Amino acid sequence: MNLVKQILRPIYAPLVTKYRNQQRLQQQQDKIRLHITQTIEAGQPVNVLIGAGETDYDGWIPTDIPAFDILKHTHWADLFQPNIIYRMLAEHVFEHLTVEQLQDFLRIARIYLAPEGRIRIAVPDGYHPDPSYIEHVRPGGIGVGADDHKVLYTCDLITDILTAQGYDYQLLEYFDADGKFHKVNWDVKDGYIKRSADHDKRNKEGQLVYTSLIVDCWVTDTP
Repeated sequence: MNLVKQILRPIYAPLVTKYRNQQRLQQQQDKIRLHITQTIEAGQPVNVLIGAGETDYDGWIPTDIPAFDILKHTHWADLFQPNIIYRMLAEHVFEHLTVEQLQDFLRIARIYLAPEGRIRIAVPDGYHPDPSYIEHVRPGGIGVGADDHKVLYTCDLITDILTAQGYDYQLLEYFDADGKFHKVNWDVKDGYIKRSADHDKRNKEGQLVYTSLIVDCWVTDTP
């Protein structure tokens, strides 16, 4: 019997693993669906936190891979109805994707955004004037997670992408090409960004040690 198991193991072991992964995925997606249902039944807006990890904000539905892969049409369709999402928030997510993948996300997301819906994006700022900051956040840099970074966005690059995809936008925090910092007042109710001028504890006595390029965007037309 043990010999039979040894012979068959290479055959059935991958099938068992695949089944268990599918069951785990189903359970995680069921949890998101329940959260969405409860939010709608309570008359609250559907606010979606992308790439949440361990983060869980009150009033937001936390999502992450593998349960919600933002590049898979099937995941969106399995979890959301069209035009239902009021706010999306992604803090330091899109630097882990290529420009093409960000474009794919924007094309899919427009289907599920409510007419008044907005997406808040925060990424490392490629125009930050501190060389140490850039060394930490650039693709292949020395910062935590930078080995997986694909793109170092600037205000010019990201707004060009948004415009090309038929989105209007408002830059909330960013450095320009001359290294000058710009900031407007923004409401944390529309998406709290920890790595920002006012909320990152590393920024003391007016020194902007760590900030993000932060932008709100919304659909205006068909690209």
